[in-house]
Amino acid sequence: MAESKSIDSATEVREFPKGRVEVVTVGSCTLSRSTMQPGWRWSECVKPIAGTPSCQVQHDGYAISGTLRVHQDGGSEIDINPGDAYSIAPGHDGWVLGDEPWVGVDFSPAMAATFAKPATQ
Repeated sequence: MAESKSIDSATEVREFPKGRVEVVTVGSCTLSRSTMQPGWRWSECVKPIAGTPSCQVQHDGYAISGTLRVHQDGGSEIDINPGDAYSIAPGHDGWVLGDEPWVGVDFSPAMAATFAKPATQ
């Protein structure tokens, strides 16, 4: 069996200040597309929703556009640019650099299940 769905018709959309996550399931794979606008920063825009001191979600995906800087709790930093595949361990902050929105597609089950959802859900 083959299956195809447009992420533009996502089954779940989570909106938060300066960003949104669209979640779609196709076959046994759930993935999400994140769009973060210039000025978006996890610690300012999602931390109040998550209720944790840093993002505790694993992210594995592919960057489409924009640049995202990620700062791990241990002090290391990376920039994720268009065309980059990425893996980000729990325990980080992230923010958009420049004036272009950052768009990424994430294949991590935890991302689709928990990112930008209140801790009580």
